[in-house]
Parts: sequence; C-alpha cells; structure tokens
Amino acid sequence: MKQQLENIEKVAKQELDSCTSIKELDDLRIKYLGKKGELKAILNQMGKLVPEERKEMGQFANRVKSDIENALAEKLETLKAQELEQRIQSEEIDITLPGKKIEVGKLHPLTTVMNEIKDIFLGMGFSIADGPEVEYDYYNFEALNLPPDHPARDTQDTFYITDNILLRTQTSSVQVHVMENQKPPIRIISPGRVYRSDAVDATHSPLFHQIEGLVVDKGITMGDLKGTLETLMKRLYGDDCKIRLRPHHFPFTEPSAEVDVMCFNCHGEGCRVCKNEGYIELLGAGMVHPKVLENCGIDSNVYSGFAFGLGLERVVMRRYNINDMRMLYENDMRFLKQF
Repeated sequence: MKQQLENIEKVAKQELDSCTSIKELDDLRIKYLGKKGELKAILNQMGKLVPEERKEMGQFANRVKSDIENALAEKLETLKAQELEQRIQSEEIDITLPGKKIEVGKLHPLTTVMNEIKDIFLGMGFSIADGPEVEYDYYNFEALNLPPDHPARDTQDTFYITDNILLRTQTSSVQVHVMENQKPPIRIISPGRVYRSDAVDATHSPLFHQIEGLVVDKGITMGDLKGTLETLMKRLYGDDCKIRLRPHHFPFTEPSAEVDVMCFNCHGEGCRVCKNEGYIELLGAGMVHPKVLENCGIDSNVYSGFAFGLGLERVVMRRYNINDMRMLYENDMRFLKQF
C-alpha cells in the first residue's frame, strides 16, 4: 500500500508539471483527491490492515495527500499569473490611437437669450428679483388692479389649485412683492416661468417665460421707459434696430403702450413676415397705475414708475427666425445643435 501511495504522489506531480490550464488542474484535483479519486480508493483499503500498520499507513497517506494539495495550490497560482499575463498582452491599449470624442453640451437658446437680457439690465443698474410660481390670487390679479370680476382675467385663464391659489400668469406678481418690501428707488427685472391655460400651437404654450421690468422713483416718465427699451432692443438686435410705441390698455399701467420692434426681415419696409406693417409686436409696457402703487404702500403723489413685460420665447423666435414655438420644447437635437 505504501508503494501505491508513493506511485500516486509521483504520477500526480508529473501530471501537474505538464498541466497548462486551470480546467486541467481542476480535473487532476478530482482525479486524485475527489470522493472517487485514486487516493480515496487506497484509503478505503486501510480497514484490512492490523492496528499498528493502520496508524503508520494513515500518517503516510495524510502526508501524501498534503503534498499533493500543496502542489495543486502552487500550480494554481502559477497558472493564474500566466493567464493574467496573457490577458494583459491581449488587451494591450494602443495609446497612440485618438480617443473617443466627448460631445460638450451647449446652452439652450432660451437660456442663452435669457442670460443676455439679464446682462443688459444688470449693466443698466437693474437687479434681478425672483418670486413663487405658485401664487395667491391677490398678488397675481387684485394687487395689479384686476378685481375678481375684471374682464381682462379672461385673457389670462390659468391653472387654479384652490379658489385663492393658482399658477402665476405673469411675473408681475414679483413686482408687487418687491414694492411691498422695498422702498423706492426700485429698479428690477423679474424673469421666470408663467402658466396659462392655452392650447399648444405654433405661437402658444401652457408654459412659457416672461421677463418683466419695474422702475419706481421720483420723476420717472415715459421717456425713461422708451430709452430703456431702445437700449435693450439695440443690444439684442443691433444698433439699427428701431422700436415704436402704440397706445393700448393694461389695467396695471396708465398710460399703456404696445411696443413694436422693426421687422428683422424687411427692416421697416413691409413684408409678409410683418404683414406689411414694417414692425412686429413684441411686448407691452406703460407707466405704473397709481392704484397699483397705492396697493403696495407707495405714495403715488411722490413716486412714479414704469413697467414692461416681454415673452422670452417671442424674443428668441425673432432673434433666430424660428417660426414655431414648439421647437423650443421638443428637445430635438437636430434643431438645438444649430445654436
């Protein structure tokens, strides 16, 4: 039996030396050390030995088993190192090849123009004011001289959360908050999202952006309003841009005006784009109604002011000759990559 064990150890080590893969090594482990392996078959015969021989042969068998296990472990580490080296060689990276191009994102045209308008007004000494998009009816309508039964509310149909809370239809509500909490002089713009219950089409959306401005101080006139808007439009559309003011009515300003900008297509000559007017309506403006000032605790006998509001989408569409507002919201990369 001892001779058989020595032969098993010798042959096992010879086969281990010629083993070239981890799978072959695992097969050898099963062959010699498995439940039905050769070493197990020899040990099963030890019951036939006398007690003295059984003890001696058991110790010798355990040594043979331990030697084979150690040889298997050493061979396994060698094979793992060889496989790792082969993998490193096969997966070698050619660092001279150009890398994959990473596309850098760009600002959305709405954000680009919004930032430009902010910079223009900051350069004129304005500050930027922010306010809640979920607003009380008082700030969105009543404080702006639009009582509950006023017909102008019909043109600003919005989304009501309760009878008294709604999604704001204009950022003019921010102006009320500012006038309530800040004494004149006031010089602010209030950009942000607004909401109206409009059907989606080429020129309407239930969500859009407004930029409204407010100046309140002593001696403010329509001339200050016109000069401010001319500066804005020249910075946006070029020094040759012209504007015109047409009489209009807004409940929160008096006098009020619609502000038109010279047509970018015909430069005032008249064409299909501007319906032969030479100008395109762009925003509304006017002198702050005395009642609005009084509602906010400002003495209208001492202070006056002007306010204006323009839709950002409309400015962007004029700026980039876009004829459908929906294109600004569809996230079509073929469209957005142009800017």
